[in-house]
Amino acid sequence: MSVGPHLIVFDLDGTLIDSVVHIARAVRETAKVLAIPVPEASAIPRVIGLSLDVAIARLFPGQGADVHAEADRVYRKVFAEWRAQPAHHEPLFPGSTEALDALQAAGFLLGIATGKGRRGVDFILNCHGLTGRFVTIQTPDTAPGKPDPGMLFQAMKDTGAAPENTVMVGDTVYDIGMARAAGTHALGVSWGNHPVEDLKAEGAHMVIDRLDQVLQASESLLSPSTLNAKAAS
Repeated sequence: MSVGPHLIVFDLDGTLIDSVVHIARAVRETAKVLAIPVPEASAIPRVIGLSLDVAIARLFPGQGADVHAEADRVYRKVFAEWRAQPAHHEPLFPGSTEALDALQAAGFLLGIATGKGRRGVDFILNCHGLTGRFVTIQTPDTAPGKPDPGMLFQAMKDTGAAPENTVMVGDTVYDIGMARAAGTHALGVSWGNHPVEDLKAEGAHMVIDRLDQVLQASESLLSPSTLNAKAAS
């Protein structure tokens, strides 16, 4: 690999966290509370990864700004109430912890760039014993939401990693678009919320099928031969 810090930045929902059931349920509950039409089930995974305000505007396009603001408030309230219940669980995808262990053992720095708010991120990390594992955590609370490259620019600034030494791992076209806009490597995953063909069409440099492939894929993307090939293309 090239010289300098090497950074692997993960999306959360749909990449490390299996959360689509909870998100879809919260969207339906929000619509019920506000007495507005429930979005089509297929529409909900399409907006996962966006910041909440943008996602709500896309899910409820026939509503005005006041309704969107209230939907934002209700959605956050619903999730906060669920997370306060002892039985609430947002599971990691199998192999998540092992993949992070392998990357750290190989000397990679780890980061997060997510559409989830920082309070939700902290809850997830605490629940799964991951607090302190990520040296940079980027959310729409402090940076523009995906696919704007701002979160990756900030992550690289935090760690001193150059774009050519950074890999963004995500399950949506917003992750891939953000990575390409930031000049980093874009590693898609096949088990999340957007189809593989969409990730490839957006410009994913590689798509993997299991979390235990992240280390090998990242080393491949960061190899001098790969970097030279991309520079020449």
